[in-house]
Amino acid sequence: MGKLAAVTYLAKDYDEAISWFTRCLEFTLIEDVALGGGKRWVLVEAKNGGSRLLLAEADGLEQEAAIGRAAGGRVAFFLYTDDFARDHAVMLARGVRFRETPRHEAYGTVAVFEDLYGNGWDLIEPK
Repeated sequence: MGKLAAVTYLAKDYDEAISWFTRCLEFTLIEDVALGGGKRWVLVEAKNGGSRLLLAEADGLEQEAAIGRAAGGRVAFFLYTDDFARDHAVMLARGVRFRETPRHEAYGTVAVFEDLYGNGWDLIEPK
């Protein structure tokens, strides 16, 4: 078997999501290809690699209702850092909303933040 290459991320708007990920989290826009009918193939990736997010604009009421509920309200995504204090400060300065203050766990320093649609993410500096 191969590696997990990408995970679908439901968005309200392609450009809004691209802007947020590239501005707030310093993700790189890897691909943005028109597919016709208003659909696009949009891949973003954390600057240090890992699985990519395939930004998918919601199509219809059922998908729209799922925006911001990637894991049913639980933390859905995990962003690793090699310098928690630096990245936490940068993210706060860029308006990223943290649900909690940083804490130290057996696996590292962590704090939960929200993306532009309210999905939960862990910012983690592993031990």
